[in-house]
Amino acid sequence: MAEYNEKDVESTTSSVDPKQEDGTKLKRTLKSRHMSMIAIGGTIGTGLFIGSGTTLAAAGPGGALVAYAVIGSMVFFVCTSLGEVSTFIPCSDPFNHFAARFMDPALGFAFGWNYWYSWMLTVGSELVACGIIVQFWLPHVTGVVWSLIALAIMFCFNAVSVRGYGEAEFWMSSLKVLTVFVFIVIGILTITGVTGGTFYGSKNWYIDDGPFHENVVGILKACIVAAFSFQGTEIIGVTVGESANPRRDVPKAIRSVFWRILFFYISSILIIGFVIPFNNENLVQASGAGDVGISPFTMVLQKAGAPWAAHIMNAVVLITVLSAGNSGLYACTRVLWVLAKEGKAPKLFRKVTKGGVPIWALSFTALWSTIIFCISLVGNQAVYVFLVNLAGLSGIGFWLGIALCHWRFHRAYVVQGYDVNDLPYRAALFPFGPMYACFLLVVIIFGQGYGTIWPQFDALNFVSTYLALPLFFIFWAGWKYYKKTKWISLMDADLTTGTLLEMERNGDIDVFPPEPPKSWKKYTSWMHRKSSN
Repeated sequence: MAEYNEKDVESTTSSVDPKQEDGTKLKRTLKSRHMSMIAIGGTIGTGLFIGSGTTLAAAGPGGALVAYAVIGSMVFFVCTSLGEVSTFIPCSDPFNHFAARFMDPALGFAFGWNYWYSWMLTVGSELVACGIIVQFWLPHVTGVVWSLIALAIMFCFNAVSVRGYGEAEFWMSSLKVLTVFVFIVIGILTITGVTGGTFYGSKNWYIDDGPFHENVVGILKACIVAAFSFQGTEIIGVTVGESANPRRDVPKAIRSVFWRILFFYISSILIIGFVIPFNNENLVQASGAGDVGISPFTMVLQKAGAPWAAHIMNAVVLITVLSAGNSGLYACTRVLWVLAKEGKAPKLFRKVTKGGVPIWALSFTALWSTIIFCISLVGNQAVYVFLVNLAGLSGIGFWLGIALCHWRFHRAYVVQGYDVNDLPYRAALFPFGPMYACFLLVVIIFGQGYGTIWPQFDALNFVSTYLALPLFFIFWAGWKYYKKTKWISLMDADLTTGTLLEMERNGDIDVFPPEPPKSWKKYTSWMHRKSSN
């Protein structure tokens, strides 16, 4: 088996090299509960609490369910793809590292830097949202104050240690999970007339052209909106590099993806569709952090007879935005650290504190997110909106990269004579899973610009929607020209360096005894095959 050519990549496997020098090593202190809750809470955000009404308005209650089921299944396969490769090679930047390792180092460079700027822009937008949300209660105090306080909170969570980030995410995600659970219970009571005094039943499914508004076209529109609601799921792949027990915790976290999609998203959309007519104008208008008063969650709770619903949901959305910003800052920091370790970013960003935090990478990211926030305060926000739009399509591109990397990794593993039954974690339904995900992601990428072309072409929005594609190409072409990188064949793909088995043998990761299997797992084992090694 051939290793990397030094001309192709500086040190692609250095991010998982057990012989790293002092002062540049991360610490594996994320526990099972951190990993599981980060995975569960990763997709519960403003896309569900506020933006879910858009899918209902676009496709009707039945169409919205189909859209979320389709996109949810795609996200499930993306996560299992990420899980298979990340468990075998646990590192902190799967997007850069795996693309460089199994396809082309230039692709890894492009994925890494695109992931960094995408989440950096997202953190900046979350700072803006924090100020808007708090002004719901304190309209006479400028939102800038609250945004800066939010930045300080996010920075402190990340600067203390990875355990600090993990604990913050654990509790914030727990609150989001509790909110959705309570909403589902209240929603069921509201539909049946136990609370609110009105029996809704299924009457809202049959108004106008429901339950499938605009039929296939409506479902396609809803799929595009739903896809962006799930962004952030892939952050679980970044945490693998700091997991205390990746052999156990990564499959466990990935395994929860299927159930959280089924329970949280599908159940919530189903309840909203029963209680709120899909032609309610507020469903279309609710799209940002400032629209919590007309959030579909708020409207359902108000119909249940809860006059305080807007205040409760505003608090939940504030926690959600802090969680998204906290995770974004964490992901950017680790990706930038790996890029620096591999010679794709300045060496300064390799430095970590005694707590294992890449402090200069964290500070650099926080600085640029603050600059993006300041841009939002200038003029009519046209430049700010233009920049933030870049982050949307980039997220879809990362999922596509994950599916392609899994395809290449799995094929290389077989071609080089290994037995897939020996993998620490084996994704379900290969090769259907990554192929299905790739197909849907390509459809979403092209469909995202639909609204900028029809019914009238909007040049500015079209450019801002698709600018991420030429930027990705510039990163790829620039590094390919500079380093003269080559496409890596399946036989030359490195399947020996920095693997989980190597780390366990070298003592870099503790070896834990296997847990006894739960009796109910035999019914879901087809989804996740795990080696006994």
